[in-house]
Amino acid sequence: MDDKPGDAYPLDAPSAYPATEIARAWQRERPGVPTESIGIVTPLWRLAKLFADDRRRLLQELGVDPATLDLLSVLRRSGPPYELSTRELTRRTLVTAGAISQRVGRAEDAGLVGRRSEKGSRTVVVSLTEHGHALVERTVDQVLSREAELVAGLGPEDRELLGDRLQFLLDDVGRRLAR
Repeated sequence: MDDKPGDAYPLDAPSAYPATEIARAWQRERPGVPTESIGIVTPLWRLAKLFADDRRRLLQELGVDPATLDLLSVLRRSGPPYELSTRELTRRTLVTAGAISQRVGRAEDAGLVGRRSEKGSRTVVVSLTEHGHALVERTVDQVLSREAELVAGLGPEDRELLGDRLQFLLDDVGRRLAR
């Protein structure tokens, strides 16, 4: 291919605007600017977008919104009796207490969860209903099967290695940003 730096790449190319080309262009235009992160961050951003867009399409086909699936999944993963306090839901979903309250309200209106107050306390406990349990089971099977298809190009050892390295990077970046 005789593309010049900066030319658009055809849509059928393995990767439009590969990270190495982006780094080279910045090195050319701004000599000395650090570009070593581009080969990691750019593919991660693009993968995140591809995965998010694909999941959004699948969930739309299934008639489930991502926030509801997140809530139901956290409850389902908690194990029997599939209930958690709103405080614990907030911690596990990484969203605000207000967002959890809204999610719980919508899911309760749809019959997917129930909520109750603990006696003598301000604690609110949210539990998965039978309808919510059935929905999360059906949905998670399809979502995880689809995502397994998407990463099938990597063998088991490569998936494990990449998962370990990404977790290391996530933990390290989290520590650096928390300073």
